[in-house]
Amino acid sequence: MTSLFATPDPDLEDQQAIGEIHETRASLADYLRAPKRWNGLLRRTSTARAIQGSNTIEGYTVSEEDAVAAVDDEPPLSADDATWLEIIAYRRVLTYVLNVATEPGFVIDEAVLRSMHFMLLDHDLSKTPGRYRTKEIFVRDDKRGVNVYAGPDGDLVPELMRSLSESLSTPTADDPLVRGAMAHLNLVMIHPFRDGNGRMARALQTMVLAQDQVVEPTFSSIEEWLGNNTQDYYDVLAATGHGAWNPGNDATLWVKFNLRAHHMQAQTMRRRFDEAEIQWRKIDELVAEHRLNDRIGAALFDALIGLRVTRPSYVKLTELDERTATRDLVSAANIGLLEARGERRGRHYVAGEPLRRIQAALRADRKPLDDPYPTLIGEIRRARP
Repeated sequence: MTSLFATPDPDLEDQQAIGEIHETRASLADYLRAPKRWNGLLRRTSTARAIQGSNTIEGYTVSEEDAVAAVDDEPPLSADDATWLEIIAYRRVLTYVLNVATEPGFVIDEAVLRSMHFMLLDHDLSKTPGRYRTKEIFVRDDKRGVNVYAGPDGDLVPELMRSLSESLSTPTADDPLVRGAMAHLNLVMIHPFRDGNGRMARALQTMVLAQDQVVEPTFSSIEEWLGNNTQDYYDVLAATGHGAWNPGNDATLWVKFNLRAHHMQAQTMRRRFDEAEIQWRKIDELVAEHRLNDRIGAALFDALIGLRVTRPSYVKLTELDERTATRDLVSAANIGLLEARGERRGRHYVAGEPLRRIQAALRADRKPLDDPYPTLIGEIRRARP
């Protein structure tokens, strides 16, 4: 089997981080086992943030509202047509990942990876979706005008991808968090396709994690975290690859970076779950105070967490007819819980003052996240070529 990046042995710091990540993820799974009104809403926004994060890294930037619209299969509020094609394509890939990877006996092989790539780029056949590249490839830093990475020769790609597929289907004692990180690293360094390699690598990592089945893959992904920390992500890839296909390089910093991302993202998800309990209690109090129908709570929750609420999105959430949905939203706006913005087709609603006060109080009470690797980012920057 052709050599790939080898998995480094976790040290005591890594083992502690892995244990804490699993403990937090288990607590999330406990939350999800108890039916709550907000589980579906958090699932929806978490998927949207993963889509938004992974695409932002590649320069396809959309608002969180448009990312939610993609999940809801609704048209965008502001994204241009070209960007929207990329967002919808990645939504399709991630939907595939979230739905098939948890099936017993599911195996990640070359056919799966090629199919995922076809889903990602079938809107642009000039990029040969589903087919490996046959020529050299470079990753370019457009800001500096230089190539920062050269992938392995095109002739090596088929054998390298066979090796990667074999490694993914071979049971090991490695923790799934580490297996996912190494799958991500090897695919992005092989750079097997003409385009879409970064998004494929991040989707593959989520797929490997989904097979762990500790907590829903929607809440296991670190794509949101990577999107919010793009420069650190680029830095650790540079520190690991040193500009070319070098599978003999040490992947320790890469694994630690991924464990740190998992740790921080798991803490973020736990905080969102805790805050959702408070948010819904406050929403219930407002709904009762103003004698509104309970169903408006879904719209108030979206507005409270910073999303724009549209009539189509509210109809999708509640399965109401459009007239009733409009009446609900207008009623909430008339008493100040929501504030209307725009006209006609651009009409949407944002949080009113009572909701803004709730969210401001929650933010004021937030404690900083615990960094399991406080010196790691500095080490990565010193290791960059």
